[in-house]
Amino acid sequence: MSDIVKVIKNKITNLNPVWVMRQAGRYLPEFREIRKKNPDFINLCLNPSLAAEITLQPLKRFSLDAAIIFSDILMIPYGLNQKVEFKKNIGPILGDLNIDQISKITENDFSNRVDPVYKAINIVKNNELTENKSTIGFVGAPWTLLVYILNKQSPKIKLEKSFFNNRSLIEQTLKIVVKFLKVHIKNQIINGAEIIQIFDSWAGLLEDKDLDFYIYNPTCSLVEFTKSLNVPVICFPRGIKDYKKYCEIVKPDAICIDYEVDPIKIEKEIDIPVQGGMNPNILLTDRDNLKKEIIKYLDIFKDHPYIFNLGHGVLPETEPSMMDYLVKTVKNY
Repeated sequence: MSDIVKVIKNKITNLNPVWVMRQAGRYLPEFREIRKKNPDFINLCLNPSLAAEITLQPLKRFSLDAAIIFSDILMIPYGLNQKVEFKKNIGPILGDLNIDQISKITENDFSNRVDPVYKAINIVKNNELTENKSTIGFVGAPWTLLVYILNKQSPKIKLEKSFFNNRSLIEQTLKIVVKFLKVHIKNQIINGAEIIQIFDSWAGLLEDKDLDFYIYNPTCSLVEFTKSLNVPVICFPRGIKDYKKYCEIVKPDAICIDYEVDPIKIEKEIDIPVQGGMNPNILLTDRDNLKKEIIKYLDIFKDHPYIFNLGHGVLPETEPSMMDYLVKTVKNY
């Protein structure tokens, strides 16, 4: 059992496992080399040997406790035959949604389209670098995927009012998304993912009155499904106002917090294992500052089951040497 699983399942407090969101990617020169030769992001995610190689790159450099598969939450719309492409300096752009067509897609059609992701997980899981470490699979939360599928691009700041107009389209789409998220979770687990993280990147966009329908109910369904497969599930509802209420309703095995929240309040209010919190911008400062911030989080959670991570992904301009210092500082705590 890996240290992260021990912290989540056995609520152990004297371990400080560490991994970080986006640890495989843009800040590593070896990743940028691969990216130069593979400009199409989706095709790169669907290349099992390259996706596995990228996933393992940070483990070759740093003594991290987990590999998180190099993939994307938009594998769901891709698997449902919605066009997905990434434009430089803009982000993902999605094609029009044909609800009649996606309603006809079978589990087999979907699994076959996304199969390279599962192959990549299998390669990572069976690599000596991941021995005694966690292999993490992930999905986007239903709400966040709904935003991308219907908005067809990142909402950045807010959604247009008209987003909520077609209730029947929203209900149909959510139902399909939840169905195929379960397929995607199950396939990742079958191929070696020992933990699933659910990213709700746009949880902060909703008003309280909408949380039940868009976040709590569909995410609960995924959490229960993942637990039924005996795999721990970490939820990251970025920007949500009330983490305590979220944990009480959704019941993840661990909660990942963003850097806008007060970790002291979280430690007092939440009794499940906690992950994350530190602002990734701290990695762009200096070592003294970084050490101070790391120690702050480790001190706050020293009597609480805690996995060290950031409150969002590693920024592209981060120096790998700062990442190395982060991992060593956590390990030496």
